[in-house]
Amino acid sequence: MANITRFDPFKELATFDPFGANWPRMTRWMHEAPAEPAIKLDVTEDDKAFHVKAELPGVKKEDIDVQVEGNQVSLSAEIKREKEEKNGETLLHSERYYGRQYRSFTLAQNIDRAKVEAKFADGVLDVTLPKAVPAAPGRISVQ
Repeated sequence: MANITRFDPFKELATFDPFGANWPRMTRWMHEAPAEPAIKLDVTEDDKAFHVKAELPGVKKEDIDVQVEGNQVSLSAEIKREKEEKNGETLLHSERYYGRQYRSFTLAQNIDRAKVEAKFADGVLDVTLPKAVPAAPGRISVQ
């Protein structure tokens, strides 16, 4: 009689321990590490345009870049954050984050790039993306 055993291709991955005995220390370090900021956004639509509101707290206006190509929209921002805690003259704690954040998405219709408007106030980027008027269908005569 044949012995049939069940093969589990993920068994080795389930027991994989990349940090060994240091795992509790590494998980504590990962939870204490500052999370990388992400651009949070809302996209709404009306009959003439798409409207994007993106949260960019602590970012300067000159560090924001908005690009539109066809129906593809890309937002990016250079983020610089520093945090220091001092007690008198002794530095007790210091954290820094420098980096570039990107957010890119595709809309259902092409955008009229010449009419795009972007405003930035109080940490919120407000972008109006007017819809491109599609060419009217028509018959083309062949000569």
